[in-house]
Amino acid sequence: MKIPFSPPDIGGAELGQVAETLESGWITTGPKTKELEREIAAYCRADKAVCLNSQTACAEMTLRLLGISAGDEVITSAYTYTASASVVCHVGAKLVLMDTQKDSYEMDYEKLAESINENTKVIIPVDIGGVPCDYDILFSIVESKKSLFRPANELQEAFGRVIIMADAAHAFGAVQNGKPVGSIADFSNFSFHAVKNFTTAEGGAAVWKTIQGIDDEELYRRYQLLSLHGQSKDALAKTQCGAWEYDILEPSYKCNMTDIAAGIGLAQMKRYQGILARRKEIIEKYDVAFKEIGIEVLEHYSEKYQSSGHLYMTRIPGITLSQRDEMIRKMAEAGVTCNVHYKPLPMMTAYKKLGFEIADYPNAYKRFENEITLPLHTRLTDEEVEYVAGEFCRIVRSKL
Repeated sequence: MKIPFSPPDIGGAELGQVAETLESGWITTGPKTKELEREIAAYCRADKAVCLNSQTACAEMTLRLLGISAGDEVITSAYTYTASASVVCHVGAKLVLMDTQKDSYEMDYEKLAESINENTKVIIPVDIGGVPCDYDILFSIVESKKSLFRPANELQEAFGRVIIMADAAHAFGAVQNGKPVGSIADFSNFSFHAVKNFTTAEGGAAVWKTIQGIDDEELYRRYQLLSLHGQSKDALAKTQCGAWEYDILEPSYKCNMTDIAAGIGLAQMKRYQGILARRKEIIEKYDVAFKEIGIEVLEHYSEKYQSSGHLYMTRIPGITLSQRDEMIRKMAEAGVTCNVHYKPLPMMTAYKKLGFEIADYPNAYKRFENEITLPLHTRLTDEEVEYVAGEFCRIVRSKL
């Protein structure tokens, strides 16, 4: 068998939406993007959503919306993809990386609390693999540190505390304490990249909880300005008869979503509950196969939360880094493509240049050195799931 890691689940509905968009004569940001925004907002129980071209763009535009800049500090996990951290560098703020808890993919919340100071403006927790972070603890921490918070503008003042902006790239469709991700953190940014559960090929969405004293429509307008060159009218509005004239209100950025991408998303929305259900079936099959032989797996479902089931992350206790890499090669020889999530940021050249050293993040390194991520996607058949599980168990047993 040849089993790819994470191909997109695209079918006739998505193809139909794309064809309809192309035939409509309107292929950039327009009616389909606006419709997808409304559907995402409703799905997340939010008043508004903004669709942009990536989670990265959503996160950066949110930081800019909040006025985060030089002199501010933003905290995120050392155990994540670069997009969680690079956006902090983009806006000129100081990046603070947090080690994970021992034997966990989540940030060390005790150290997080100790790291908050008068310059701290935002925390970016990461819902790794689709499992929501412990937002109860996060909100408890920022509330307890309110006296340190120094707002620099009206929006920051409305919060009166450090702002929680979730990197929910993996977590569209996840639920915690009965609330969908998107309605929990102050701001949540989703990825709809090709490898994600829900895809628009490239794309993402920002959603937020209504902020007392702040108009949601005004926030939405600010996102539009930031993502479309600061233009006072979007392209669709400009094409209306006699409505050509516009203004540039600020020299902003260009990161809008197209209607072609949004059309794919609209088709995915109609299928998404089935996609989540199938992912859960696969996870449960894997769990049964692996837990018996001592493979540690990411817990996707509990009384407190329901994951989006984005990544099937495993750890093989006691193996070395070289043994882990050999296992991945053995799986490749068996026709199964695996991955690693994640190589901690302090191990990457860009972050080494910023002064980060992996020696300061021992727990994150421990998670990385024996982690293997298996294929988890809705194009897998039951036969292929059994094959992946069987080959993985065989290879793991040979090393135990």
